Amino acid sequence: MNQFSDIIGQKQIKEYFQNAIKTGNLAHSYIINGEKGAGKEFISRIATMTIQCEKKGTDPCGTCHSCIQANSNNHPDIIYITHGKPNSIGVEDIREQLNGDISIKPYSGEKKIYIIKEAELLTVQAQNALLKTLEEPPKYAIIILLTTNVQTILATIISRCVVLHMKPVSDEEVKKYLMEELELPDYKANLCVSFARGNIGRAKLLAMNEEFDKIREEAVFLMQHIKSLEINEISSAIKKINEYNIGAIDYIDIIAIWYRDVLLFKATKNINALIFKEEIKYIKRAAQLSDYEGLETILEALEKTKTRIRANVNFDLVMELLLLTIKEN
Repeated sequence: MNQFSDIIGQKQIKEYFQNAIKTGNLAHSYIINGEKGAGKEFISRIATMTIQCEKKGTDPCGTCHSCIQANSNNHPDIIYITHGKPNSIGVEDIREQLNGDISIKPYSGEKKIYIIKEAELLTVQAQNALLKTLEEPPKYAIIILLTTNVQTILATIISRCVVLHMKPVSDEEVKKYLMEELELPDYKANLCVSFARGNIGRAKLLAMNEEFDKIREEAVFLMQHIKSLEINEISSAIKKINEYNIGAIDYIDIIAIWYRDVLLFKATKNINALIFKEEIKYIKRAAQLSDYEGLETILEALEKTKTRIRANVNFDLVMELLLLTIKEN
């Protein structure tokens, strides 16, 4: 049974919930904002289990009837809002599962908690329907919105919620978790830490990816030889990326880590500070072949590519443009 101490980082959010639960000063509505993989659902799960726990402590006891129900996802007073459409939460989803249900008092506890995952997918109509409930919620109700982008939420909703922002976890904490809990070797933990940028979920995702070493090797091979590749070879490399069991953004992040190493070595000549230190021969060569302006152009192109992919621009097209930019700089 997980407890607040199992949450890595996020000290302020942990302390907030434990103090609010201890003093009984829980709000009726919350927004937990953070990027995908940051641990929003994990935190909300521990918080809701603690709120509903029959022992009334600052952690879920794990043994009472309520905790057992919550741990098996069968608690009648912890309700996850679902949605039929993959890319939106519609007004009917809110009306049927929340507005139409919230007037029914809790079945077994003092509180009735509704959790809306991916709240950034709420349509404007759905948010307006939710707003009506947030204006006058029953005393026993708590509504938690989990979102990757709080800016998609109406200002009128935000003003009625306690907004909790997830913060990046320190590199030291991420590395400690990967090496102690997942038993990763040092070199792999370092790459995952750089890849994660304070997001423990992303670090864990890469660490547990069975294809990780293969993907890493092929991405590095591509960067080692990018300057000498022909257009048809670049096209073949792009097609191969689609075969990997890893997101396009994550693959680009591996390339970004490589070029940060190149830039760092060019500026400092410090091998020990590199993530890909075992590839120092190729890092040196890449640093010699590109000037500072070229490396900055490549790093900017990597960020632009991620933005375009998130905007659903054609993957092959943006990747071809990226690799050509790398080749030319």
